[in-house]
Amino acid sequence: MISAPLDPASLYHNRLAERQAEARALDAQADRIGTGRLVTFLSGVALGWVTIGPEWLSPGWLVAPAAVFVGLVVAHDRVLLSRDRVRRAVSWYERGLARIDDSWPGQSPGGDHFVDPDHLYAQDLDLFGDGSLFQLLCTAQTQGGEQTLADWLTCPAGVDEVRLRQEAAIELQPNALLRERLATAGTAARETVHPAALKAWAVAPQAVSGLWTRLLAVGISLLVPATIFAWNEGAPVLAPIAALLTLGVFARRWAGVTTRIMAGASAPAAELTVLGDVSAVIRTESYEAARLQALAHSLETADGDVGEAARSLRKLVELHDWQRNILFAPLAALLCWQLHLAYAVEAWRARHGGQVAGWLGHLGEMEALAALGTYAFEHPDDPFPEVAETDGVPHYEATALTHPLLPSAAAVANDVSLGAAPRVLIVSGSNMSGKTTFLRSIGVSVVMALMGAPVRARHLRVSPLAIGATLRIEDSLQAGRSRFYTEVLRLGQVVAQARSEPTLFLFDELLHGTNSHDRTEGARGLLDSLLRRDTIGLVTTHDLALAEIGDQFAPAASNVHFDDLLVNLEMRFDYRLKPGPVTRSNALAIMRAVGLDIPVAEPPDPEA
Repeated sequence: MISAPLDPASLYHNRLAERQAEARALDAQADRIGTGRLVTFLSGVALGWVTIGPEWLSPGWLVAPAAVFVGLVVAHDRVLLSRDRVRRAVSWYERGLARIDDSWPGQSPGGDHFVDPDHLYAQDLDLFGDGSLFQLLCTAQTQGGEQTLADWLTCPAGVDEVRLRQEAAIELQPNALLRERLATAGTAARETVHPAALKAWAVAPQAVSGLWTRLLAVGISLLVPATIFAWNEGAPVLAPIAALLTLGVFARRWAGVTTRIMAGASAPAAELTVLGDVSAVIRTESYEAARLQALAHSLETADGDVGEAARSLRKLVELHDWQRNILFAPLAALLCWQLHLAYAVEAWRARHGGQVAGWLGHLGEMEALAALGTYAFEHPDDPFPEVAETDGVPHYEATALTHPLLPSAAAVANDVSLGAAPRVLIVSGSNMSGKTTFLRSIGVSVVMALMGAPVRARHLRVSPLAIGATLRIEDSLQAGRSRFYTEVLRLGQVVAQARSEPTLFLFDELLHGTNSHDRTEGARGLLDSLLRRDTIGLVTTHDLALAEIGDQFAPAASNVHFDDLLVNLEMRFDYRLKPGPVTRSNALAIMRAVGLDIPVAEPPDPEA
């Protein structure tokens, strides 16, 4: 196994400089070949004039410049393809450096199309969108890879699956060259491969089938040239005429179907060729991790690998294109060329069509694992967490936890522990003191842990958990729902989830859309219900009355808080978690700090 470089940024800078130099060299080579093509073409024109015009030279002199021109065209295409690949590598390393220096937001897809407003935590934890966790993690170049990563973000895995993914990501972590090759091969797939359409084509019902029809086609294909040969040997002319008429009727009967088959195979053949290129990159390596070995093996077929199967389909499409040649077209018509190729395409689908969805899934999973390995490589201080089952109450224990979407230089680390006692933390504090970010840090760390990724902490130990959150609840004008009603609906979903599986709940400013009495009583009843199930969680509030619930449910619940300090009308926060409830509010101070004319209350007169 390759040892991981100590400094990912230095390796990326070195590789970037190498690829930029390669791109410049290929640009210069392409320019030279382009100039050579022009000179060769002009030389051919001049030779053509002196051979066809004044007839000073034999036309045979045109063979040499024509051959040279064709060779230069082929060489130019190869150089341009290599240059495009190297340019993609340049972009790959530039984006990698942006992720390392925290300038990555907005530089890659945010996965907005994966947003599900009804998901119990995706929007609350900023999993998708600009500046999201998906945008930070996703290095996938195919739609299948993006879909797999999105699924992993939104569907926590079990302990065994997490360990398999961790093992694979750890092996891929130091292999920057493999990840570069995988990314540069897959870039074309993002633009050309449409998974849904490809899967539908692969398993669509057979358009032509039946042994007798194919045997009849073979018979007619042999009959026409045989009767023409017989006529040439003295047989009556009616024989080839009858054969040609039979051929015409037969070809007309199947022309529409076979044309649709061959037209429908063109795009899938090109898409599968691109997937074959990605598959070839994967299969050039040998792996120790069980998941990587399984993925590489899954890209094999009875006829070889995905690339070979794709090339066989591509060859059928190319053979079909031969009949567009004016010289070959008559022979193609006599041989029922299109019908035979259509049968071959349908035979290919019958043999491989059921595997196409699997190929797409396996390639997508490989890209998702490579994304985890890339994140681990670029963030060597982020450890892989310990994910373990528990016989009793779920547990979560983090040391020096921060949020991965915050610049590492600005993030403030905190320790947090949830388990048998306490199971719930009531987090009080003033506005902007860090309560919501703290909840998001915990939620995101669980998401990353249960997808198999490293986490932004010194150490993390967690049991399998479902997640439910109310950090970004909004009203809905279209649905006619207030924010409070929307929050209550979400709370009901979280409670229902907790009835069936261990759950981490993250409630921000719980029930703040109603009066203090109802909020306190509602929160007390909700927490009582959740504590009777396999749950752990956090509730934030700046309502000091709600903080009293922490004492009522002790030791299952505990109060903690974030503090602030007002200095010269400027709010200052240390973002450090402290024990106990907060004892004061900063709301009036913040309003005065931004210029609102809020009078300062006079202290009470002790003699009054």
